[in-house]
Amino acid sequence: MSSHSDASGKKLGMWLFLYTEIILFGGLFVLYAVYFARYTSDFAEGGKELNRLFGVMNTIILLVSSFAVAASITAIQKKEKKIAMAGLVSALACGLIFLINKYFEWSHKIHLGIFPNSEKLMDGPQGQNMFFGLYYVITGLHGVHIIIGMTLLFVSLVRVKKDRVTHKNFTLLENSGLYWHLVDLIWIFIFPLFYLVI
Repeated sequence: MSSHSDASGKKLGMWLFLYTEIILFGGLFVLYAVYFARYTSDFAEGGKELNRLFGVMNTIILLVSSFAVAASITAIQKKEKKIAMAGLVSALACGLIFLINKYFEWSHKIHLGIFPNSEKLMDGPQGQNMFFGLYYVITGLHGVHIIIGMTLLFVSLVRVKKDRVTHKNFTLLENSGLYWHLVDLIWIFIFPLFYLVI
């Protein structure tokens, strides 16, 4: 009974934490909406500078990673340790590929002189400077959350391997999965805001 209560407490704690994350990104999305309404045409022009292929690839990668994490949780409940570990390894690989894609995307933009308060943007429309300022802040913050999520998944992987996460005790894996799903969900909002802006 006490172990069940402890698991329920950990789940509640994770949901409360996820709620604060939703408030954080929700506030940033509201800020985006305010500036989008003010600089609609500049935001549309800024969006054209982003590579949609990178955006689409990263969206698919994160959707696959979410499926892998969900499959891992289902596998551990069915006492299928190897499948659970394979799912976590797959999700970690997806996270790494996402970060590598984002690194190349950011590097290319910076190389072109497209970053907040750069000479190119400062001499151009104010709205585009705002667009890319929000782009770097929001995608950068999301990238940090990807790293945190990967850390949680890696810890879960190690504990599954050591039989410290099992079909009887998988709260850590479940909470890590919840966090990862939220990070993926946030990207589903980020993608159209920046890459599909019209």
